[in-house]
Amino acid sequence: QVRVVESGGGLVQAGGSLRLSCTVSGLPTDRSRMAWFRQATGQEREGVSCISQSGANTNYADSVKGRFTISRDSAKNALYLQMNSLKPEDTAMYYCAAAPTYNSGFASLSASQYFYWGHGTQVTVSS
Repeated sequence: QVRVVESGGGLVQAGGSLRLSCTVSGLPTDRSRMAWFRQATGQEREGVSCISQSGANTNYADSVKGRFTISRDSAKNALYLQMNSLKPEDTAMYYCAAAPTYNSGFASLSASQYFYWGHGTQVTVSS
């Protein structure tokens, strides 16, 4: 059984930083494409960042480019999202998602490309 658990959210002032972590059990992250999504209250879920199975390809939403960095640690079976220069508009529930794949180079910000999801971690940025 696959389990995805996010952590690291919290309350931070604008301009601050947070590092989100996602630990996965039951699915090797180095054989998966993975991504971070977020959903603010009253808004649709949006893709924030993704990484291919090989780790060679990453992608970011335009709104976070240059501020957020996605990374993975295969030894810990974990995915991370380093978030710097946070803005109030980054406030949302952040979700980690994963999908097993043999396509090493494919990365996607589309939610339909992921099968396993965590319950989310709340990020709140105060102005």
